[in-house]
Amino acid sequence: MNTSPNDFFRSDIARMQGYVPGEQPSTGGYIKLNTNENPYPPSPLVLERLRAACNADLRRYPDSNASSVRKKLAALLGVDVEQTIIGNGSDELLNIIMRSFVDPGEKVAYPHPTYSYYQQLIQIQGGQQVVVDFPDDFSLPKKLAATGAKVTLLANPNAPSGTLTPVEQIADLATQVDGILVIDEAYVDFSTGGAIPLLDRHPNIIIIRTMSKSYSLAGMRIGLGVASPDLISGMWKVKDHYNVNRLSLVAAEAALDDVETMQAQATCICQTREKLTAQLRKLGFTVWDSSGNFVLARISLPSAAALYADLKRRCILVRYFDQPRLRDCLRITVGTEEETETLLKALEELLCR
Repeated sequence: MNTSPNDFFRSDIARMQGYVPGEQPSTGGYIKLNTNENPYPPSPLVLERLRAACNADLRRYPDSNASSVRKKLAALLGVDVEQTIIGNGSDELLNIIMRSFVDPGEKVAYPHPTYSYYQQLIQIQGGQQVVVDFPDDFSLPKKLAATGAKVTLLANPNAPSGTLTPVEQIADLATQVDGILVIDEAYVDFSTGGAIPLLDRHPNIIIIRTMSKSYSLAGMRIGLGVASPDLISGMWKVKDHYNVNRLSLVAAEAALDDVETMQAQATCICQTREKLTAQLRKLGFTVWDSSGNFVLARISLPSAAALYADLKRRCILVRYFDQPRLRDCLRITVGTEEETETLLKALEELLCR
């Protein structure tokens, strides 16, 4: 039998490149500014309840409906419980959306550059990618509305640029697209507003959020989805029945009981972000105005790749994307004040050599 392992895979899976997440070093000592994690710990209430929940009940399955978390989420956002769904991270919710609405060969559109995992999700489902380039200022591309896509994806704030599309433009886009409009609001707590108020007028909108960033729960993998009851009930058929574990549900409920801690930390991160942006510009970087917990900084000389490597040698991790339109950029997560000062001092030394 003269075959290779790839012969057993679907042809599109065999051809595709897998998603490469940001580096997670196996040893300590690094300043991690590469994966948009929150530099501050989760609410003390989360840790308290998690410790209490580590008991014999772990032998039992979790609540497949995530009932308590969904009630608290609905109350926080001012929507009905039937409009909510909880996922194993917002990535699972994106996966559910693809499996719910996209047949093989159907179009899925998104602007570029953006969250690169969109590409793999579409490929896995066998969908047809329609990529519409952002202009240099990362404003909403006019052609995005005219793709005829079954699903249109829009990260807002966008990653990796951090730029924000005004909600009025999102409303216009929802009216113009032919299918579902997914608003990926992973970083919304570091910005203003959000698209939740559009749900009553635009039944084709699905909003997804995460507790990984602002709530400091990246290790718990908790995604939040909001849409019309009809869309949610259909997605419920696709969702794995026990998709979020018991401890993650405990953490999510506790975090929603202490939103004030999240908001205070988000405010602190936004203040540090403004200082980081100003200092990077003084060092000669072009930095887009960010509404996330990160900034995208462009530099011509030395190369961004070289700076990334030099910083890593100093045990400072930032994100470098070896892809068109981003090869001259570094995406830098906003750390603590101390971490930010260490980064800026290292950059100043490297740029003045």
